[in-house]
Amino acid sequence: MHPVITTTELAASLEADPRQRPVLLDVRWRLDGPPGIESYRAGHLPGAVFVDLDTGLSGPPGAAGRHPLPEPAELQRTLRAAGVRTAHPVVAYDDGDSSVAARAWWLLRWAGHDEVAVLDGGFAAWQAEGRPVTTARPRPEPGDIEVRPGAMPVLDADAAAAIARDGVLLDARAPRRYTGETEPVDPRPGHIPGALNAPSSSHVDSGGRWRERAELAARFAALGVTAGTPVGAYCGSGVTASSVVLALELAGHDQPAALYAGSWSQWSADPARPAVTGPRPG
Repeated sequence: MHPVITTTELAASLEADPRQRPVLLDVRWRLDGPPGIESYRAGHLPGAVFVDLDTGLSGPPGAAGRHPLPEPAELQRTLRAAGVRTAHPVVAYDDGDSSVAARAWWLLRWAGHDEVAVLDGGFAAWQAEGRPVTTARPRPEPGDIEVRPGAMPVLDADAAAAIARDGVLLDARAPRRYTGETEPVDPRPGHIPGALNAPSSSHVDSGGRWRERAELAARFAALGVTAGTPVGAYCGSGVTASSVVLALELAGHDQPAALYAGSWSQWSADPARPAVTGPRPG
């Protein structure tokens, strides 16, 4: 399944045989609120099930970061409750730059489920085109997905530091957080030494749609990403970094980028880990 699906393609698939319709996951979330469930209750795609980033797509915050990977058994319960079935297509959407939807995409891929895509343009594009929206909450039949973690590469802090030194480590946060001019959430400002800034917002255009393959490839090439380059990605808490992994796949990079799931929330909490401020990698 291609990692991104257009609104036209999704609309057509929703008109197909009910047994073939994709499972829709509404994963709207904002760092500063309001809670995504409020947006979901106000209107969502027909048949979509709301899955909360904080409780469904992440483990409890702690030493592993603000949004650590969920335990496989917990993720399996969440996905089955949403109706996700083995080898059955899933489409995730949010109402931002698709980075939260990319987290859902990445988790499903990590769990061994390849039939998953992100809705191009998300909820905003769907609504702008006058496509159907509802407040009715579905009651999906329980799914049977088996979560088998490990299908996507993951980094710990030491491995992230090594990739920053020997490959390319991409920081998906906004430039002002990368430089350390502001840090609204985590213990210290700055970035991992050697990391390069690749903001998640740069992977989509002003309408929230993913950029073309050639444009993405050129952006990553300018950051030193070439065939065979070891690439890792991180952000504040391992969420928006998932969009870097997806964007690299869209760009045609030969291997999946590795995700540092603990990201800056874990790194900055350890006083023994160095932090660089300013625009240079360090």
